[in-house]
Amino acid sequence: MSLLVVGLSHRSAPVSVLERAALSVDAQAKLLQDTLAAEPAAEAAVLATCNRIELYADVDKFHAGVAELSTLLAQHSGVGLEELTPYLYVHYEDRAVHHLFSVACGLDSMVVGEGQILGQIKDALARSQELHTAGKLLNDLFQQALRVGKRAHSETGIDRAGQSLVTFGLEQLAAGGSVEAWAEGKRALVIGAGSMSSLAAATLARAGVRELVVANRTLERALRLAEILADSGTEAAARAVPMADVTDELTRADVVVSCTGATGLVLTAEAVAAAVGRTTPPPPVRDTLAPPADPAATTGGDATGFEQHAAWLEKARGEGPAPAAARDGDAADGRTTSLALLDLAMPRDIDAAVHRIDGVRLVDIESLAEASADAPMADDVEKVRGIVSDEVAAFGAAQRAAHITPTVVALRTMAADVVAGEMARLEGRLPGLADKQRAEITQTVRRVVDKLLHAPTVRVKQLASEPGGAGYADALRTLFDLDPQTVAAVSRADHMNNENDDPNRGRA
Repeated sequence: MSLLVVGLSHRSAPVSVLERAALSVDAQAKLLQDTLAAEPAAEAAVLATCNRIELYADVDKFHAGVAELSTLLAQHSGVGLEELTPYLYVHYEDRAVHHLFSVACGLDSMVVGEGQILGQIKDALARSQELHTAGKLLNDLFQQALRVGKRAHSETGIDRAGQSLVTFGLEQLAAGGSVEAWAEGKRALVIGAGSMSSLAAATLARAGVRELVVANRTLERALRLAEILADSGTEAAARAVPMADVTDELTRADVVVSCTGATGLVLTAEAVAAAVGRTTPPPPVRDTLAPPADPAATTGGDATGFEQHAAWLEKARGEGPAPAAARDGDAADGRTTSLALLDLAMPRDIDAAVHRIDGVRLVDIESLAEASADAPMADDVEKVRGIVSDEVAAFGAAQRAAHITPTVVALRTMAADVVAGEMARLEGRLPGLADKQRAEITQTVRRVVDKLLHAPTVRVKQLASEPGGAGYADALRTLFDLDPQTVAAVSRADHMNNENDDPNRGRA
């Protein structure tokens, strides 16, 4: 196994760098294809979320792999290699496995213990499978990571420490109070209809907002999400609007949550200033209102994923809008807030300059990163770390044992060929040998060969499962002069048999 991961996250890079390095779905596909075309890489997968960009690959050379993967990340992210390099981290072999398993358990998340990362890992695997860039190693790795993450959440209380970015963001907007008390009776605008936006809509509905408006570039997706909300049991009256109506809806909203796949701004400072009644907008910082890309491309899901989060919803009664008095609230800095904005997109959807507008409060990925640094960790985190360590050891042992198996099979095949050859030679010398005698001699020779090979083959499998045991397969091939092509043929046949035995193998 020569697993290599090169990446950057909220732990290694400032949000401003992560924002610039964010990859669209098309850019991710091109990165995967170019990585596979590069000489050191045989497999590749990209895990790109709002706070991490990681490139996984099976490489044959460590240093060449690091150089190539770093260069490819820089080329496709648009951030120069010299600028990007100080923020990159590198993990190799067991350390790379440990890193992904920790990520899957939420230990490396901005909000420790959050479970949404599992869906993002699943999406990353599905994307690499669709593009045929994931082979046996990455399929096994990512599927095991999903199992480890689920185990951590089922066997420990990591969920008590973790929460979604949506919940954490709303708590920051509530400024120390309960989200339910803060959200009750408010009018909310959710921009985007992917998994994160759907979760935001569900959370706001449960918290008690009076009205929910969903805006999306593809109106059908917004309609579907609004229909799910409307067929649920909250007090929120849900409806969908096209992106062209966002500016008008902004003037009526108390809370806005945005998470799209747009490469430019969705809400400018000018648009927000106009919505809160400011007569002199701040100087322009970026381009004017720009339509976002399909949010499914970034969030990796659609309203179907929301149904899992919204199982607790019943049927909406659709009462009228909240009174104007419900718009007012106090921010943590003492200013009266008439419009609360939560930007969960990377790159950002909402102009950072809106924080200069009176009556507006913005919480974005950068401020969430700062707030989460002071969040307490649950005792169960240590239990999860123990699970990760155990699973890394088991995965490494299984991979190393699997590496030796084709060599052992090739050795026994060679031994069987030797027995067959010697029996053929004996038949030539003793043509009158009775069938019973021939069978007895054949069986005796086979037992001798099996006994001679039993101890070394059992021992080499045991040794191969230990760290650094991969070299025993090479030693076995050298000692018995095994044909490398024969070993490779056994590996291919074994892989094909596994796929035929399990039709779901390799699927996310």
